[in-house]
Amino acid sequence: MTASLVPRQDRIALTGITAVGHHGVFDHERRDGQPFVVDVVLHLDLRPAGQSDDLTRTAHYGELAEQVTGLITGEPLNLIEALAERIAGHILASFAVDAVEVTVHKPKAPIEVPFGDVSVSIYRKRT
Repeated sequence: MTASLVPRQDRIALTGITAVGHHGVFDHERRDGQPFVVDVVLHLDLRPAGQSDDLTRTAHYGELAEQVTGLITGEPLNLIEALAERIAGHILASFAVDAVEVTVHKPKAPIEVPFGDVSVSIYRKRT
């Protein structure tokens, strides 16, 4: 019996997009803001760009970084889960990708014990 091979999707990863946002459930988080760090992995076929060497045939990661920064600094949300959803939805609507992974880190979250980081990760695909 031979196992069928499932082709892997190509990926573009952009990690460590950092900006100050005002997300959180506490008043001081909304008022003072804090750093948020976002990692994005785009799943798409990179052959057209690789074969043509044409920027218009791929996802422009410079534009992606600017747009994610705008979402981090934009309208406040209570939860980083909601911020991850907002970012994923925006990417699927704005870029020709099949799927996206978004991780939102909140390294200065108001947690009363020592910790290194808190993050949520989601995977969304085009329907």
